[in-house]
Amino acid sequence: MAKSSFVRPQGERQALLWLVALGFFMQTLDATIVNTALPAMARDLGESPLQMHSVIVAYSLAMAVLIPASGWLADRFGTRRVFMAAIALFVAGSVLCALSPSLPLLVGSRVVQGLGGALLLPVGRLAVLRAFPRDEFIQAMSFVAIPGLIGPLIGPTLGGWMVEYASWHWIFWVNLPVGLVGLVAARRFMRAQDVQGARRFDAVGYGLLAFGMAGVSLGVEGMAGGGVRRASALVLLVFGLASLAAYGLHALRSSSPLFAPALFGVRTLRVGLLGNFFSRLGSSAMPFMIPLLLQVSLGYAPMQAGMMMLPTVLGSMAVKPLVTRIVQRFGYREVLVANTFALALLVISFAVVAPGYPVALMVAQLTLFGAVNSMQFSAMNTITLKDLEPAHASSGNSLLSMVQMLAMGMGVALAGAVLASMQAHFGDGAGTLNAFRVTFACMGLLTLAATALFFQLPPHEPPRPHPLGPIEQS
Repeated sequence: MAKSSFVRPQGERQALLWLVALGFFMQTLDATIVNTALPAMARDLGESPLQMHSVIVAYSLAMAVLIPASGWLADRFGTRRVFMAAIALFVAGSVLCALSPSLPLLVGSRVVQGLGGALLLPVGRLAVLRAFPRDEFIQAMSFVAIPGLIGPLIGPTLGGWMVEYASWHWIFWVNLPVGLVGLVAARRFMRAQDVQGARRFDAVGYGLLAFGMAGVSLGVEGMAGGGVRRASALVLLVFGLASLAAYGLHALRSSSPLFAPALFGVRTLRVGLLGNFFSRLGSSAMPFMIPLLLQVSLGYAPMQAGMMMLPTVLGSMAVKPLVTRIVQRFGYREVLVANTFALALLVISFAVVAPGYPVALMVAQLTLFGAVNSMQFSAMNTITLKDLEPAHASSGNSLLSMVQMLAMGMGVALAGAVLASMQAHFGDGAGTLNAFRVTFACMGLLTLAATALFFQLPPHEPPRPHPLGPIEQS
């Protein structure tokens, strides 16, 4: 780390925090604001609402693919240049989304948007790390993490309001002025002289890993089709798995792999990554499934559906201060096994929702789901990284972020595939509600499978702070 990074004026450092927080807010807001607008998008584009999951999958997959290269890009070109490029990509993708006349073009535009979003937080966090002394870094990142709670809090309701009183296009147009402000601020408050000695980039490994993630995700998403589409999806899935296996073998003999094999010698990291992936497959589909269920099968207006997601975020915020004390009292293994089981049951419980279902009971379900889901994310993220050596902390954090985004995209892809298949089986009309019920049950069972993984953790280990500060609950 350059010594000059510690002598920046206090006002400039505070402005940098606001800038990085703005980027994080843009990313988290966009990740939630789209869900409520999917039925309106489908009507305008002439598509079935149950086929709109690719809009979410494309964004998550693009983020997962670029995250492993974010650190190298920042070292090679400088944090200011890459952060500004990230904002520009995000804004350009947003404009393209707003102008998209068809679903394929909208999906392609979401890829551009996701590539920008993939760089906003990792590169912003790196800029903060280089600008603040280590003893102030945790406090600085705690400030940056606040928008991570505000974005999901207002995203679904704001998206519903825009759809109902304007049009779905405005959920993307709103990023334009925010992004322009971010570009001006980045040029003003980010230092340009922070290009590091660029380490060798493992281009072969990155290509194998990126193709593997894309192949598996797109293969899973395409399995809902029939005929040629399903056959193509199967071939893509096999090639994706082969590419991931090839990356693993390549990393063992590479002199500078993307993720050092020594990382996987840490037991808690292995278990945490696998547990993160499988438990998120079910829970990450819920922000996509619930607004869709409310609007398609229960007749809710977009804004009503968005407001119904508020209890989830409020439950998440309410339990956050209690996580550390609960884990200290019972231990990671005990908390994660019990919490994963409870999370699976809560996902399955939404299968009983039907027309005339009491609103108060649904609010209670959503609040409890938000609390349990927040507990899951906090405990999983911390156990995954807590035993890493400082030299591996940044690499491990990037790996965790990549797995999170991949699981989020695949969770929505799986839910969309099951939902489409079940609708084809049950038919339209009343059959759509049955399709939702079966999908909730399937996603809950996928979450339940993660309990077997968390049993592999050592018994009753108390938490300790992560060397890079607070872990985002994404």
